[in-house]
Amino acid sequence: MKNAGYLGIQMKIKVRTYDIDSAGHVSNIVYFRWLEDMRLQLFEEHFSFQSFIEQGYTPVIAASSIEYKRPIKLFDEPVGHMYLTEIRPASVKFYGEIYVGDLLTTTANHTGVFVNIESMRPRRTPEALIQKFKQAQEQSVRA
Repeated sequence: MKNAGYLGIQMKIKVRTYDIDSAGHVSNIVYFRWLEDMRLQLFEEHFSFQSFIEQGYTPVIAASSIEYKRPIKLFDEPVGHMYLTEIRPASVKFYGEIYVGDLLTTTANHTGVFVNIESMRPRRTPEALIQKFKQAQEQSVRA
C-alpha cells in the first residue's frame, strides 16, 4: 500500500540474530519493537517529542493489531513505513507496513492516546499535532 495516511516515514530495519526465534524467523514480539521505533521516528521527523514531554504529556498505545503475512528471516532487509491515518480530540491512529523488497510482510494498526505524565490520565490530543495533520490532509487534496 505504501502511503496509507499522512505525515509518513520510511525506515530501514536491521534484523539481528537475537530477533530470530526457534522457527528461524523474526519473533512476533520483535515486530512491536520495530513498530515502536517507527512511531518514534515519525514523531522525531514531524513533531517535537521533547516538547510533549516538557509540556507534561506523552503518547501511549491504547490498542494494537498486527497481521503477519510473510515471515522475515535473518539477512532479509526489511523496510518499515508508518503513517498517521486519523486524529481525534482524544486519540491518534497509526498504520504501519513492513516490506522485504516488494513483498508486504506485515501490517499493523495502533491507536494512541496522550496521557499526563504525572497522573497517567488521558489528555486531549495536542493542538499542534491536530493542525499539522490537517495541513498534510489539505496538501494531499491539492496535489
